[in-house]
Amino acid sequence: MRKWLTGSILLYFIYGLFVYWYLFVFSKTGIPASFEGTSADPATFMSGRELILSQDYSTIKNFLYFVTVPFEWFLLFVFLITGMSRKMQEWSNATSKFFSLQSAVYFFWLSLYVTVLSFPVEWIGYQKSKEYNITTQSFSSWMKDQVIDFWVNYALMTVIVIVVYWLIRRFEKRWWLYAWLLSIPFSLFLMFVQPVVIDPLYNDFYPLQNKELEEKILAIADKADIPAEHVYEVNMSEKTNALNAYVTGIGSNSRIVLWDTTLNRLNEDEILFIMAHEMGHYVMNHIYVGIAGYLLLSLFGLFFIHLLMKMVIRRYGTLLKIHSIKELTAFPLFLILLGMLTFVSSPLSNTVSRYQEKSADIYAIEMTNDHEAAVRSFQELSKAGLSQVNPPALVKIFRYTHPTMFERILYLEEHGDKNSNHE
Repeated sequence: MRKWLTGSILLYFIYGLFVYWYLFVFSKTGIPASFEGTSADPATFMSGRELILSQDYSTIKNFLYFVTVPFEWFLLFVFLITGMSRKMQEWSNATSKFFSLQSAVYFFWLSLYVTVLSFPVEWIGYQKSKEYNITTQSFSSWMKDQVIDFWVNYALMTVIVIVVYWLIRRFEKRWWLYAWLLSIPFSLFLMFVQPVVIDPLYNDFYPLQNKELEEKILAIADKADIPAEHVYEVNMSEKTNALNAYVTGIGSNSRIVLWDTTLNRLNEDEILFIMAHEMGHYVMNHIYVGIAGYLLLSLFGLFFIHLLMKMVIRRYGTLLKIHSIKELTAFPLFLILLGMLTFVSSPLSNTVSRYQEKSADIYAIEMTNDHEAAVRSFQELSKAGLSQVNPPALVKIFRYTHPTMFERILYLEEHGDKNSNHE
């Protein structure tokens, strides 16, 4: 056990050194010389101080992301190899004769263990965000969100744990297929209730207060044949200076949401472009394409997890204190494999997402026909979030669900040039 623990700590340390070297030493985030002085050059729309802050903040944020992802896997591995998972199952078994209650007790202690040990890293992220004036949230408000996160995730995951282990115990060879089939209505249900049940736990949502702007947005929606009755705004200025807008929910609960920071910082033309972008997602059914892609990946993911769990328990079960896939003790292994497969598949899912975002950008520019407002909105988004215009390749591959700001501004300019030539 000591050998494996020492090896895993050493491996994690080497990984951390590599990430540090890649982000702080190796990576160059400047734009090609041929684009210097263009609207895609951050030096043309950021001050010298903003350029330095965006570089520093983005690098720190990316470093924390890459070192945090495997940190949770490491915690779960320690939970297994030290026998804590085995002990926790024994304690949960003693609390009740009902497996559902045993599962709830076991997962509570597992969640608490990971949350408490991960808290320092989360706190560092919060402090850095506040230091660079991205976060405006007080510590008490931030802690409130952390507590809500814990209980929402615990409630949802407890249901998943109970169902998955019931299936494993009942259908050991095909549990992954039945779990996937049940995940379809469960995922759709979550997406349906999220805007009206989950999101309001964190922020207040209300119809857009600027009725004149809402009429213009709804006019674009009508032009695109979108049956929208309201645009919603959310009071994010209590928590952040960053800008955002998004589409959430499905069916009758689908919503187009604007952060009040976006309303406060961007002018009307820029907001209309962003709204047209969000409507583009609706028109091109990106939400449903995303659901289909997620379900397809989850089918293969659950199948691979089934095979990998069997293989790992067969070879290393004694070391990890796991006797069978049917035991709650094995759940940390399930989470480790799920996390790894999700991370490994993120370049694929991010590539699809970036394609969708580009399509929505093109749709928005064709709807508004205002290239200058579109470019300004992306420049303001970069400034408000202190984001790198041209991030390192690995950051883009593993983190970016949107094209980089350099790419977005560039193809909007090219689109505008083509239109001018045609005219």
